Amino acid sequence: MKAENLAGGQELLCINTEKVYDWILNEATFDLTLGDLELPLNPITGDQLECDDIDIDTVTCAVAPTEVDPIVILDRVNQEFVVNGAEVTLQLVSIRKNFEVTVFVDLIPDLGGATVEVGTVEFTRCEQVILCAPEGTDVDVTYTDLDCFVCTAVCDPGTTTEVDEIDVTVTVRLCQSIQSTFDVTLEIVADFCQPRDILPFPPCPAPTMPEQCPVVFPNTAGNGDNGDNG
Repeated sequence: MKAENLAGGQELLCINTEKVYDWILNEATFDLTLGDLELPLNPITGDQLECDDIDIDTVTCAVAPTEVDPIVILDRVNQEFVVNGAEVTLQLVSIRKNFEVTVFVDLIPDLGGATVEVGTVEFTRCEQVILCAPEGTDVDVTYTDLDCFVCTAVCDPGTTTEVDEIDVTVTVRLCQSIQSTFDVTLEIVADFCQPRDILPFPPCPAPTMPEQCPVVFPNTAGNGDNGDNG
């Protein structure tokens, strides 16, 4: 049956979207110990870097979710809760989050002071949250903020056969949005969107004449002399 237009140009529409079953925001901070990170080669000379070649006070880090399986839902278990005096079944959701931390260090000024990447280490953190997330719903985790800073850094000189290494402790802080969702088809009354008006092109500019210098040219004094002689 063809839907008839409603008052105001609205129509009865069916749309596909996601229903949010539950939504929480939380944050977490955790420390990592990254040991035995071998110093890389000098990107300019190709020589093996040593502790004396780096400024240990400039060690920094960057953290990001892994490209493969950044979020894994391990399990969800029904549990009974009393909320506002009513008994409700919610789910205890176990989540595994995979990250990678990359460590950087600056070379000493004598070597140009460039920033070089020391290495990348993957790590995993797990947590449990209480959600309305029955079987069939998707649990989505989005990081609204994800950052890290280096707490301590120490360089260990190697031997004639070993590469110099640095040991770093890193603090990672994250803010996250966790939602349980399910694809639904909704029937709503709404207006269709209309395209905006086309912006006009600016008109062509009128011809302009460069600023003149009448005091300098023509030479009015010279023209006067010629006139007197005539």
